Amino acid sequence: MDAVLGFFSFISSLGVSVVMPIVITILGCVLGAGFGKSLRAGLTVGIGFIGLNLVINSLLGTTLAPAVQEMIERFGFNLSVIDVGWPAAAAIAMGSVVGTIIIPLGLIVNIVMLLTNTTQTVDVDIWDYWHFAFTGALVAIVTDNLALGIIAAVLNMIIIMVLGDYTAPQVEKSLGMPGVSLPHGFTTAYAPIAMLFNAIFDRIPGVRDIDINIDEMQQKFGIFGEPMIIGSVIGLTIGGLAYWDSAMVQESIIKVLTTGVSLGAVLVLIPKMAALLMEGLIPISDSASSFVQERFKNRGKIYIGLDSAVGVGHPTTLTIAYILVPLMIVLAVLLPGNKVLPFADLAVVPWMFVLITPIVNNNGFRGIIIGIVVLTIGLYIATDLAPLITQAANNVGFDIAGATGAADTMISSICDGANPLTWIITRMNGWFGYVGAAVVGVLTIALAVWNRGRILKEAREMHAAEA
Repeated sequence: MDAVLGFFSFISSLGVSVVMPIVITILGCVLGAGFGKSLRAGLTVGIGFIGLNLVINSLLGTTLAPAVQEMIERFGFNLSVIDVGWPAAAAIAMGSVVGTIIIPLGLIVNIVMLLTNTTQTVDVDIWDYWHFAFTGALVAIVTDNLALGIIAAVLNMIIIMVLGDYTAPQVEKSLGMPGVSLPHGFTTAYAPIAMLFNAIFDRIPGVRDIDINIDEMQQKFGIFGEPMIIGSVIGLTIGGLAYWDSAMVQESIIKVLTTGVSLGAVLVLIPKMAALLMEGLIPISDSASSFVQERFKNRGKIYIGLDSAVGVGHPTTLTIAYILVPLMIVLAVLLPGNKVLPFADLAVVPWMFVLITPIVNNNGFRGIIIGIVVLTIGLYIATDLAPLITQAANNVGFDIAGATGAADTMISSICDGANPLTWIITRMNGWFGYVGAAVVGVLTIALAVWNRGRILKEAREMHAAEA
């Protein structure tokens, strides 16, 4: 067992850009795509992830985050809980006991769900199983029960898999990703909120007709509606608020213009990296469809489950995110009771909107309103979970002093510290113990059974149409 756990610990330490090519190559061979074709697909996906990381780290990490930090210091914002970012959250999660077993456990859960027709997604994004481990680690702490923590991680994964299945047709339509679903522990958790508010908008006369469509805006305004211009304008605004100083005009101009051009580049480069990812995934997706149709007549469509990074490049998603990034700082200061200072995870705010965009059918107005709601909820959740996240960090020996400058500072994160599903599962276990765990378990099983019925119905309709 130690050897098995050590092997999967080694795999997780490789990172997504190395793990995904290996997984995609193996999966392609299993599905009959051939070694050469599978290897090319895997390497293309890996290169796409490296490109995304370069854009995110080099442009967002070194441009957006420092600009926002400068805004925070300039306007005297004083919040006591530090957002240490998703890399720290992932390290804390994978360093926990739940994290040591989450990859083999997640693979088993996925296989069982496929065999029982409770999912139609082959989730190859095993690196992001850390989101489930994060929930499990918090539950283990709040209940002082490792078994409940492991169960919580499994239930979290099942819920996310079902939501990934349900939203897959919208992902295909809106994001242009055939055969792909996004069972991502962070992104997908916001889908139910988006569905709820989208349904509310549909029932409000006048409001239901408001539509800010980024694609139409590009056509209407020509060059001024293009992503690079929109990103640059947003960047110039953030840069002006952060760096303008009438006493140092030349230095201010350089910093403001650099911020503007950098964020304009983000809205151009991220979609191109996402397109590279899709280039690698299309042959695997096609092979998966053929494989299933030949061997499993009682199944509907099979999806390849991926990191939601593949959908970050949608222009509506990026535009909404960069409008809301500075607003998030304002909310953090104005919301009574919030203690979290958003910082390290500001670069991953777009991940919150990857599924919101297709759910609202690319409507920028609805996306912005729902975005304000999820950011508000997220800040309160991150504040509430901060003591547990800090304890989890201490349990695995995380260097809080190195990350924050003070060993006694509480830490949190936007990803996954602001995750509504993580919060619900954690607090249900913490407040009600075994009863809360049982309630979450029953609801999860009911959701899986419902999904099975939906999948079988889809399969019957598909095969009837073919006949």
